[in-house]
Amino acid sequence: MRIYWLAACVLLTACGEREQPQSQVPAQQSAAPATKPAAPDDRSVIVAFGDSLSAGFGVDSGQSYPDFLQKDLNARGLRYRVVNAGISGDTSSDGLERVDQVIALKPAIVIVELGANDGLRGIPVATTRANLEQIVITLQKAGARVVLAGMTLPPNYGPDYIRSFERIYPELAARYKAALIPFLLQGVGGDSRYMQRDALHPNVEGNRLVAENVMRTLAPML
Repeated sequence: MRIYWLAACVLLTACGEREQPQSQVPAQQSAAPATKPAAPDDRSVIVAFGDSLSAGFGVDSGQSYPDFLQKDLNARGLRYRVVNAGISGDTSSDGLERVDQVIALKPAIVIVELGANDGLRGIPVATTRANLEQIVITLQKAGARVVLAGMTLPPNYGPDYIRSFERIYPELAARYKAALIPFLLQGVGGDSRYMQRDALHPNVEGNRLVAENVMRTLAPML
């Protein structure tokens, strides 16, 4: 596990440059007939708002966790449209800068998956907490329900920093009555069967399991 997290720290520099989102469109769409205009999509919107873990870094288009989440929603007959708003390398500060873009999508639910890059860069916990708190407040004021995706850090960051970092998510969830995914990569992180060679990002099967983790928290809200 130490090797996994050390790899995460080393690879942060390589993955730190922010990418543009894979798409600002639904994770899955139905093709419209060539001879007719596309029918308006009146499904409620769920936004996966985060960094490379949401963007689907290192896997082909259609294999990110938001893509698998869309497939699960479809299979359950739930009329929701998942929009992937993940940008690789984003910190909580970057997320706060673009929260208005998420609000413009008029989401019913936003899955906030941010903060891991803050921790890996050693950004003060108070700064990360303040940014995430403002993101939650802004989204809720816009009428969206919020799901917070919890994260942890490598053991070499020290127990005090790690505990303080981990507490951000359950404390904000409790204060603002947001739903909480205790750890987004539960059962995935540290397992070579589900992680890419960089030991940092889930592979295709790992993303499928991440979507299941998300759905366990999301399903009662739908």
